[in-house]
Amino acid sequence: MDNDNLNVSHLAWCGLIALHTARRDGIATSPAQDNLFLTRWLANAEKQRRFPRELASDISWLLKEGREKGLRADLPGKLDYLWRAGNGNLQGQNDLFRLQHALHAVKLTGWIYMVLAASEWSGRRQLRLSPTVSGIYLNRHALDVGFDEHGRQRIPLPARITGELPALDKLLQRSGWRREVARSADEHLHLLLADGFRAA
Repeated sequence: MDNDNLNVSHLAWCGLIALHTARRDGIATSPAQDNLFLTRWLANAEKQRRFPRELASDISWLLKEGREKGLRADLPGKLDYLWRAGNGNLQGQNDLFRLQHALHAVKLTGWIYMVLAASEWSGRRQLRLSPTVSGIYLNRHALDVGFDEHGRQRIPLPARITGELPALDKLLQRSGWRREVARSADEHLHLLLADGFRAA
């Protein structure tokens, strides 16, 4: 496990233990109070510089989510996800989990990540992409049918991608995924493939 994953896992573990203690002590007794507690905990962690400098952007992102989205931010769920992703053997997880991990990492680096409905993917209302904006756009239908009940990939996932491809490739590779250019007139169209997946 690399140090970045170890540090993020440690941050998430500390947050989850603090929340567990607050629940046991009756300080957090509802989802809304969980979110408020974790938002305050993250604000204190940021102010007191409790964690290594490399985690400043992670703390800032979590804090912003908690403040702006409130209950919808699901801070306990995000911390649990970060802890499981950083603490366990990522390559031992199923394809869908590893893709979610990669896309979460992409979002943390400032990329746009969107899942597009059929009308946004093609046709008159197709979303116009800017080559100067780093983004990854997935097809909702392909995501819905692309994995079996065990989270294993069944079909190549089409994605429209703009931005720094080498940076994206590095994030995908860390999660056991790869990108291939699709044979298409669409210059932004790529296929996302899990390690070991072979198209029929």
